[in-house]
This record gives sequence, structure tokens and C-alpha cells, in this order.
Amino acid sequence: MSGVSEKIVVGDIGSATDWRAALPAIDAVIHVAARVHVLHDSPAHAHLYEETNAVGTRNLALAAAAAGVRRFVYLSTVKVNGEETIDRAYSAEDTPHPVGAYAISKWNGERYLREVADRSSMIVAIVRSPLIYGPGVQANFLRLMRWVRMGLPIPLGSVRNARSLVSICNLCDLLVDLLNVSALSSRTWMVSDGEDLSTPELIRRIGRAMDRRAQLIPMPVSALKQCARLFGKRDEIGRLCGSLVVDSQPTRQLLRWSPPVTVDDAIARTVSWFLSQPSHHAS
Repeated sequence: MSGVSEKIVVGDIGSATDWRAALPAIDAVIHVAARVHVLHDSPAHAHLYEETNAVGTRNLALAAAAAGVRRFVYLSTVKVNGEETIDRAYSAEDTPHPVGAYAISKWNGERYLREVADRSSMIVAIVRSPLIYGPGVQANFLRLMRWVRMGLPIPLGSVRNARSLVSICNLCDLLVDLLNVSALSSRTWMVSDGEDLSTPELIRRIGRAMDRRAQLIPMPVSALKQCARLFGKRDEIGRLCGSLVVDSQPTRQLLRWSPPVTVDDAIARTVSWFLSQPSHHAS
């Protein structure tokens, strides 16, 4: 019924999840739940990524197709393409090169979805996303905001990279758009805010949103990476120094979609959330 929502708890997502109570009279599914990437996660947990992100996705897709769901939108990750771009942006047509248990499980989830789509009338739209930011963001983005607020010198002034990002507002807008496009075929879509930023430029824009001047200090990238290895922070620094760019132009052209929120507005919203959290002022 229009305007009425119902919450149905299914428990952990995996091969044994029973979706029957959640799917009757459902026309479309947006699947965003996942076991997410955790830095320095134990290799013993690798099977949990596969169970949730791959096998769990297949189980849901099979149940959805059997229930007559017409459209299935799946949030995947650009990590299916790889970890770093060198001379060109990642596209939906690239040969996948996932690295690590998380990325491999998301790629397997995509493969299972395509198998279900090939054997049913359900349309599957796969969305590969770069870093998602907005209220509640964690990891490096949160770390950068903390550094800027504290006025710390940030030794990333010599970094010359490019990173695609997508705000949670723009991502959700695209996911909903994929439910409403009339003539949609099963395929993969890349998404981003449409403006790629270097790490120093991202830091400067965070500073502007906080009305603070970011204290960027030039330091050779090779020295940064060497220090990161010594302190066990190689992955974190690698993401701050490396490039990862996606080509979302086909998504904008074919769907006639454009991100409704600018990068500066999205950063301002994220910073506003950050400054409103008492726990962040204790850092």
C-alpha cells in the first residue's frame, strides 16, 4: 500500500536465510547489506565474506526471482575492478581484478546475480561504488576530518593523485532512479559524484567546510610509504596517496542521471554531522 512501510527482520544473511516473509507482493529489491572490508582482518574470516556477500546474495536473488520480483538493484564496489588506477579510469567493461576476500566475495555476488538474471525475467542492475561518504563515515575520511579540526600538520601536501568519491545522497538517488527507469536491461553501472579530487584537495575542502585552514605539509610520497610500513599503516597511506578513479559518464548519459548534490555541499553536510558529534570533540 502506498505510504505504508513494514520492517521484517530476517537475521544474518547467508545460505540459510529465509526470505519468504519479506518478498511476497514485492516488485523490486535494493540489496545494500554486506560484510564490509575490515583493515587487517584475519584470514580465518575470509569465508564469512563469501557466505554473506556471495552465497547470501545468490540466496536472496533466487528467492526474489521465485517470488516474481521484477527488478533487483545490487550495491557492489569498485574494488571488483581493482585497488588502484594508473593511466585510466575503471569502467564497467573492464576485466575484474578483485584483491582480497571482500572484493572477491562482491565479485562472486555479481556473478551469481547474472546467473539468476539469465535464468529468469528479473532485471539485475549492479552498481559499483567508490568510497561512500556522508554522515556516519568512518576510516580515512573521518581521520582527515579529525586532523583538520585539531589543526595538526598533515604531511600529504606532495601527494598528486585522483580519487573518485560518491556522497550517500547521490548514491541513494541513483539506486532509486534504477527502480524507476522504464527500459532497463541487466548490466553494471559505475557511480561517482562526477568530480575527482586529490587527497590534498579533499583536505582543503574539508578545511573550508570547517572554516579552518588545513595544515598541509609537503613530504615525499616515498618517505610517507616507508614510514607507513614501519608503523603497520601501509594500506591506509596507500589509499591516501594512490589514485582510484571510475568512469561514471556512461551512467549519466544512458540513464540521463546527474548527481543532485555537489561535492562541496556533500562535504559540508558530512562536516556538519562530524562537528555535531560530542565523541569527535574528545579526539
